[in-house]
Amino acid sequence: MPLLTVTGSTLVIASPAVRPARPAGPYRRLLRTPGARAFTAGNLIARLPMGMFGVSAVMMIAGQRGSYALAGAVTATGLAATAVVAPWTARLVDRYGQARIAVPATVLAVLSSLALVVCVRTGAPDWTLFAAYAATATTPNIGGMSRARWAHLLGGDPRNAGALHTANSFEQSADELCYMLGPVLAAFLCGTLFPEAGTLAGALLLLTGMLVFCAQRATEPPVAPAASVRGPGPLRAPGMPELLVMFLAMGAVFGSMEVVSIAFLDEHGLTATAGPVLALQALGSCAAGLVYGTLRPAGSVRRRLVACVAAMTALMSLPLAAAATGAVPLLACALLAAGMATAPAMVTAMALVQRVTPAGRLNEGMTLAVTAMLAGIAAGAATGGWAVEQVGPAVAYLAPPAAAVAALVASSAQLWRRGGMGSGTE
Repeated sequence: MPLLTVTGSTLVIASPAVRPARPAGPYRRLLRTPGARAFTAGNLIARLPMGMFGVSAVMMIAGQRGSYALAGAVTATGLAATAVVAPWTARLVDRYGQARIAVPATVLAVLSSLALVVCVRTGAPDWTLFAAYAATATTPNIGGMSRARWAHLLGGDPRNAGALHTANSFEQSADELCYMLGPVLAAFLCGTLFPEAGTLAGALLLLTGMLVFCAQRATEPPVAPAASVRGPGPLRAPGMPELLVMFLAMGAVFGSMEVVSIAFLDEHGLTATAGPVLALQALGSCAAGLVYGTLRPAGSVRRRLVACVAAMTALMSLPLAAAATGAVPLLACALLAAGMATAPAMVTAMALVQRVTPAGRLNEGMTLAVTAMLAGIAAGAATGGWAVEQVGPAVAYLAPPAAAVAALVASSAQLWRRGGMGSGTE
């Protein structure tokens, strides 16, 4: 409280020293960007269903049709359709704008999800399930569109390089969080309410979030000139093929790790714990991504990428060592530690994708990276399942670090193509 003192005949009111306000952290400063909180809220709402739809479809189809083989085939078809359709959707977003393309594309995907529910519920022929789920491939890459907004808001000024790094780290952590919580929410809804609940809730969240996101027109990146969209695409950009191979290999790491871990836990009679144990890997990645976003990147982004992928390769060997002991708690800790190298590698890789993608094609470039990773996840899951059948779950843990080595080779190849380790920011 103020202090009263008398100096001669003058009354002096002395206020106590006011402590200077603590500087805002990087994430608080990031979200103070005009319009950022609004589009981030829509982004998170729309992104959560990305981790829900696959699990929801499997539980719904298997629960109603009694066939996990059918459920797996339907979801695999949807993944393949996404790999084909998503880059074209992203190209249209770059050409005509996020709101003009993302909203109708989302409406089509939501209607396709509802059609899937109707087909399953009414006992429609199996081929209708494949057609309905494949049509959901029009779902826009909400993570890519959000990253494009950050690049638009922060990328024009070199002084914002640190803030853009924080934004990319935030987006990666959001990916991990949603893919960790989405399956849990889907399983809860399908298990406690009715088999279609997960798909219906996911469709509602997707549409709501996308409408909120696209309503923020002030932060929407401008559309690309027609000539830039029709010109050479991201696939021809120097360094992009090597990056896509790296994303493919990184996807194989995740896909094989999931399948092998489920098989290992099933062998020990702990199938019910598979979800929480696998969530530890996503939790480690989410936490590491948030911490990584507070650091200021220095030096060449290509060298940082090689260093991050090398760290990931080393940590992916921990589950192999833990599985050799047969101790499930040790495996859980190893998965948590292994996950901590994932987000820094993904953040740095996405930053490099943004640099090598031609102007006006950012959504397409990032969607190609995500598509390559999804293809890798599918290939890794198949490889992991084959390895489990051939050599058993413990030895099959060789698959993730082997895929990580391939990712390391690919990241190193694009570095040496630039002329050696070099220096600078490239």
